[in-house]
Amino acid sequence: RTEFALKEIMSSGGAEDDIPQAERKTVTDFCYLLDKSKQLFNGLRDLPQYGQKQWQSYFGRTFDVYTKLWKFQQQHRQVLDNRYGLKRWQIGEIASKIGQLYYHYYLRTSETSYLNEAFSFYSAIRQRSYYSQVNKEDRPELVVKKLRYYARFIVVCLLLNKMDVVKDLVKELSDEIEDYTHRFNTEDQVEWNLVLQEVAAFIEADPVMVLNDDNTIVITSNRLSETGAPLLEQGMIVGQLALADALIIGNCNNQVKFSELTIDMFRMLQALEREPMNLASQMNKPGMQESTEKPARRENPHKYLLYKPTFSQLYTFLAASFKELPANSVLLIYLSATGVFPSGRSDSEGPYDFGGVLTNSNRDIINGDAIHKRNQAYKEMHCLHPGDLYPFTRKPLFIIVDSSNSVAYKNFTNLFGQPLVCLLSPTAYPKALQDQSQRGSLFTLFLNNPLMAFLFVSGLSSMRRGLWEKCQDYLRKINRDIAQLLTHSRSIDQSFLQFFGDEFLRLLLTRFIFCSATMRMHKIFRETRNYPESYPQLPRDETVENPHLQKHILELASILDVRNVFLENTLDDY
Repeated sequence: RTEFALKEIMSSGGAEDDIPQAERKTVTDFCYLLDKSKQLFNGLRDLPQYGQKQWQSYFGRTFDVYTKLWKFQQQHRQVLDNRYGLKRWQIGEIASKIGQLYYHYYLRTSETSYLNEAFSFYSAIRQRSYYSQVNKEDRPELVVKKLRYYARFIVVCLLLNKMDVVKDLVKELSDEIEDYTHRFNTEDQVEWNLVLQEVAAFIEADPVMVLNDDNTIVITSNRLSETGAPLLEQGMIVGQLALADALIIGNCNNQVKFSELTIDMFRMLQALEREPMNLASQMNKPGMQESTEKPARRENPHKYLLYKPTFSQLYTFLAASFKELPANSVLLIYLSATGVFPSGRSDSEGPYDFGGVLTNSNRDIINGDAIHKRNQAYKEMHCLHPGDLYPFTRKPLFIIVDSSNSVAYKNFTNLFGQPLVCLLSPTAYPKALQDQSQRGSLFTLFLNNPLMAFLFVSGLSSMRRGLWEKCQDYLRKINRDIAQLLTHSRSIDQSFLQFFGDEFLRLLLTRFIFCSATMRMHKIFRETRNYPESYPQLPRDETVENPHLQKHILELASILDVRNVFLENTLDDY
């Protein structure tokens, strides 16, 4: 292929003999690097998606070749322009592939700094208008490359919370799609319009806007910052376990999604990441920097993002995570999925008798949560039952279930004596809140952005920045107090304390207690199924119904002038 391309190029540039040997070599070397890079890039698809070791050397080689290719085209741009006919969109393609490599490296490592690297390459393409000439060529496949670049750039900007850039990109993409469908009368118009609709819904999923004085929207980040998790104080005796791996699973019908991320998955993955740092140099190969100094802070836990997985996919990834889990580490499983309920009555009450959450199949789903069954006597196959997780409780396991059948996981048994906690969402919300489910679950919102969730249940849809920051400060105080309550409780299950040493899990546990206490005090959350639950159960009087915590929640409501939404004398109501 390269030889043929070379002959074509050389003959179009005049007599072959007229071309200096050095320039001929430049073109040959460029064609070789270009071929090699494409070959390696296409090979990435064949790498196993799970397991953290096999792929690293291959990624390293691919980065090597792209680094050389990028520098080579920069150094020899003039020769390549004259002798090869290098077009700007081809440079854009190389930059786009490097952006994709960094993004996939982020997915593989969960290191948020690589998102910044992907962003810088995608930005360069836009700033330097590498794809601007594509529309002049009569080749629809080139325009599709440009559209795909936009979609990928939008995903990276969403993950970096660069919402202002996202809005600009969506407008540009919309114009590009219109131009593309107008010129090429293609069949994929519906698909591209769906991409636009999905991203528009994704941007508007947050139920509350925080506004500057000039009414521009404040972009709030929900990744772990230095001041995020309540600090451990003297006298708090907690375990030394560290969160090392997480499976984030999204299988809700009709929930807002973009790319292969539902809004719940998007929120949860950010709750398990630190704020990104800029990497020092741009083209460093990931994983190749050798540093004598140890990094000041711990890495993010590794994550697998599984959108609508089948049972076998879910189990394969789960087994891979379990196998590679280091000593003294925790595996987190987050399930945001449609509930699967047992049909018929069962005489026994085992780990397969309460249903669970949906795994993907080709079967039609009838009436949202109700799953059609062939035979009442059999258990649902396309379902993750609590019993399916039993083998993995041989190691410390932290489970979060956000589902209309989350309570199925309340019937867990700790067989192996390892730390085990399940945080379970309400199975139903008061009617007034139900129509919000498409924009993500309220329970997950509490775990990701508790103040926004609190404002939402209080009936507020926008807020000034100054008041938002005042409330965030107060919420940090509440979190510190919850940490005190939990660690000083005399009757709490030890599993909670063993997980409490990890920053991410500590924040999730304090937010869970804040969520539960808020819902129990709220006037419209009056049924038991409106409240979160946990396995093992928390001592209510020392945590979710503690008078000291209830006083704090009323105080927060007073700051927001929404005290009338909450019950004043909750203790008397039980």
